[in-house]
Amino acid sequence: MATVWIYTNTSKPVGDVEHLKVFADPDTALAWFKDHDPKGEPSNIR
Repeated sequence: MATVWIYTNTSKPVGDVEHLKVFADPDTALAWFKDHDPKGEPSNIR
């Protein structure tokens, strides 16, 4: 089983290409998050 990190942009409708971002590793996810949503809150949901 693989782990992925998902960013959900709730201001975009479901199906919009900007609604979800999926990342394969935490470093890439955190770098993107820092650049694109610095005030956002990461959460750990399993």
